[in-house]
Parts: sequence; structure tokens; C-alpha cells
Amino acid sequence: MKQERFEVPLTVKSGDASENLVLRNAREASDYLLNKWPGKKSPKHRAALQACHDALAGDKPTMTARRAFLAAAREADVLVSDKAP
Repeated sequence: MKQERFEVPLTVKSGDASENLVLRNAREASDYLLNKWPGKKSPKHRAALQACHDALAGDKPTMTARRAFLAAAREADVLVSDKAP
């Protein structure tokens, strides 16, 4: 199982309005999608979850998971930043 880091971490809103979460790899992104996702589970959410699982299995590049997560996060309005801190 691969544990490659995202080249640039993603910062997303957490359930607690006072804090944000920084996601550094596909495992953290997958956990967020499964356990902390605030919105509806749209096709982009499902695609991001699949991309994260594929990256963790070594079947797809980690960058593919990051891009899919980024699209879902933008759609759900949970993205805070996709730039380096």
C-alpha cells in the first residue's frame, strides 16, 4: 500500500468552524471523505473516494487522487486552500 504524500497539501474546513484540517496524502483524504464530509455525496465525492483508494492500492498516481479530491472539495465548498502553507 502506497503512502505517498501530495506534492502540495490541501487545507479543508473541519466540522469545528475554528479549525481547518491539512490533508497530506490519499489516506488522510480518504478518511475525510468517509468520516468528515459535510455535504452530500455527489458523483465527484464518489470519484474522489475511488481515486484515493486506487492511489492507496498503488493502481493510480497520488496526484490523481489529489485532483479528484480537489474537484469534490470545491464543489462542496470545503476547500480552504490548495497552495503550500
